[in-house]
Amino acid sequence: MTLAGKTAIITGSNSGIGLGVARELARAGASVVLNSFTDSDEDHKLAADMAAEFGVQVRYIQADMSKGDQCRALVEKAGGCDILVNNAGIQHVAPIEDFPVAKWDAIIAINLSSAFHTIAAALPGMREKGWGRVVNIASAHGLTASPFKSAYVAAKHGIVGLTKTVGLETAEVPITCNAICPGYVLTPLVEAQIPDQMKTHNMSREEVIKEVMLDRQPSKQFATVEQLGGTVVFLCSAAADQITGTTISVDGGWTAL
Repeated sequence: MTLAGKTAIITGSNSGIGLGVARELARAGASVVLNSFTDSDEDHKLAADMAAEFGVQVRYIQADMSKGDQCRALVEKAGGCDILVNNAGIQHVAPIEDFPVAKWDAIIAINLSSAFHTIAAALPGMREKGWGRVVNIASAHGLTASPFKSAYVAAKHGIVGLTKTVGLETAEVPITCNAICPGYVLTPLVEAQIPDQMKTHNMSREEVIKEVMLDRQPSKQFATVEQLGGTVVFLCSAAADQITGTTISVDGGWTAL
């Protein structure tokens, strides 16, 4: 399929899942807007390199997803949004009685409230054009829970609820809203954690991956950013016209347990 003529905004997309999704959308022909809270030469070079690789327009627009006004301004600065992928997120782990209030506020703002703001800003243009796709990157933790991740689990459950609501509000027009719920994904950040886990548990790389990191993922394999990007591209296709207000798990069977 081709997404030529469509503009895609991917929040939190200068690395990891967001960058992987952006690359697959560019590969499919969409013009891409990359985003993060930084504004470095490396960020803009990333956009230029992607544009050269895929032959599409790629821009980098700085916006802090913890601030609602900047979330909305991102959509405005993009000059149009046919495909919105809400991916920005942070994590913190602590028992709830010790959970820092500032961390709770930041996680809710970046992982949940940012999606509310970007969707609210993007929907009018989608309605005017008569087509749109909203894809929220949730998590297996949007469908289940783990201890010590109160803010993250709450935010990701909230993203799933927001997805359902937007899906219902746009059900009678050619706009869909869905959430992808990944399990553990092999990103540079996760890859960097493996050596420390090997030392901590006195295990081989393979043992750490299967017995520690992927303990709850029955496939015992990481999902890849390319797989998540491919799922987003599918949700932008005509084959997915009647898929809305729901979740798609890319978690190796985690939520089947």
